[in-house]
Amino acid sequence: QVQLVESGGGLVQPGGSLRLSCAASGSIFSIYAMGWYRQAPGKQRELVAVITSGDITNYSDSVKGRFTISRDNAKNTVYLQMNSLKPEDTANYYCNSVPSAPGSWGQGTQVTVSS
Repeated sequence: QVQLVESGGGLVQPGGSLRLSCAASGSIFSIYAMGWYRQAPGKQRELVAVITSGDITNYSDSVKGRFTISRDNAKNTVYLQMNSLKPEDTANYYCNSVPSAPGSWGQGTQVTVSS
């Protein structure tokens, strides 16, 4: 199982930016499509950004144009640059493969957008 550790969350004002990081263990990280997921209180976890092994990206409509996913296979790390943050982006953010591996969910990193 790939182990995943997310970091970079925090409290930010509306319109602000954050950069999330996800460090993965395992030497076969580069073959997986990876995604950033988020879960807000009382809501289901949703996939918001995907990057394939060939660096093709896709985004949910709610974050398109504001978030950018990237990966550094040499560092086994996936990033999520979040700009123009809105209060509705408040959630715990997780990374995982796409499709997700049930045993690889980490603790996530909390993002709170509030003035």
